[in-house]
Amino acid sequence: MIEPTQIPPQPTEDSNPGELVVAPAAVGNGAPKAERQMLTGRAARDLPPDSGSPAQLAWKELKKNRLAMTGLWVLFGMYFVAIFGQMVASYGYNDQAPQGINASFHTPMRVRFRDAQTGQIGAPFVYGTTYQNGDWLPDLKKKWPVRFFIHGTPYKLWGVIPTDVHLVGAEAGPIFLLGTDEIGRDYFSRLIYGSMISLSVGFIGIAITFTLGMLVGGIAGFYGGITDDLIMRGCEIIMSVPDFYLLLALAAALPPTLNPVVVYLLIIAILSFVGWAGMARIVRGMVLSVREREYVEAGKSLGLSDLQLITRHILPSTFTYAIIAATMSVPGYILAEAGLSFLGLGIREPMASWGNMLSAAQNLTTLTSRPWILAPGAAIFLATLSFNFLGDGLRDALDPKSRKLG
Repeated sequence: MIEPTQIPPQPTEDSNPGELVVAPAAVGNGAPKAERQMLTGRAARDLPPDSGSPAQLAWKELKKNRLAMTGLWVLFGMYFVAIFGQMVASYGYNDQAPQGINASFHTPMRVRFRDAQTGQIGAPFVYGTTYQNGDWLPDLKKKWPVRFFIHGTPYKLWGVIPTDVHLVGAEAGPIFLLGTDEIGRDYFSRLIYGSMISLSVGFIGIAITFTLGMLVGGIAGFYGGITDDLIMRGCEIIMSVPDFYLLLALAAALPPTLNPVVVYLLIIAILSFVGWAGMARIVRGMVLSVREREYVEAGKSLGLSDLQLITRHILPSTFTYAIIAATMSVPGYILAEAGLSFLGLGIREPMASWGNMLSAAQNLTTLTSRPWILAPGAAIFLATLSFNFLGDGLRDALDPKSRKLG
């Protein structure tokens, strides 16, 4: 019986004469990845063992950027607080006399660990206050222990789960970590509720804008011709309207008695309407350069529908730009909502947003004597700066030209 002859491996143009070329599976630590990527010869030998997918490489580069990671963790914390805002807040956003105490412009209470009379260090507490000479002063006779996950004002978490558990509170009296506003509402609680409005407006608005912009831009670039002309002329008409004045006109047309929830949804719709046209034009230009590539032609030959080609093969090539642009655009939505609410044309009382909370800062006397009124401005600044840091980091991490392997 004749045994089959084992054919020795043939040298390639990348190998030296007389050198034994082994299969990629036997080449170093990177051989399995070389097999998956169908690499042989010198390319397989030079493949770094720690190379990964594009997403893994981008995450590796992003972690090297300290400012971007700082912005990412700050935003993670802010959105986490906003999601569980009803629990984090000590009181409701419209409680004008928490625990029976009506304190207009109450100064922030300091959480203490050392007793001022005995000097002993113990569990956290706050001193009660008394109103004297136009100011709220600590009363050393009123010592209220601070407790976590304490029972207080009832609410429905996410509008579904009924509970009365709050993250922090005092047992025997109110606790005002950031003071109160002019009608005695806890400013810290309103700041947390305001984050639920302001941060969600930016996130939901940009999601709608970029979904619509990418889809419309993809359709225009894919079909071209008269379809492209009609869509682009419509985008140019929308882009020719001044954004801020359109926002003012549409917001001013809303009746004052309109439900605050409806106003919130309309603000999102307005912000989304004025932002998608520019995105559509950019995506259309990117699609024009992609639609003639080989993998798109292969999809056509396989009988894929136009919608499948656009959504599965063409638009994913624009995701890198979309992620970066979306991250950089969210601050604009937050600032637009804050500006409208500051002018009284956006989210209205009694709902809280960072913009309408800042309206109290228009009074110079109030601003100088009660600086905690500026807390929403600090929150807007922090969120905007964090988004910009993260956007810059994503732009560098997702750019293959600035990335070094190994």
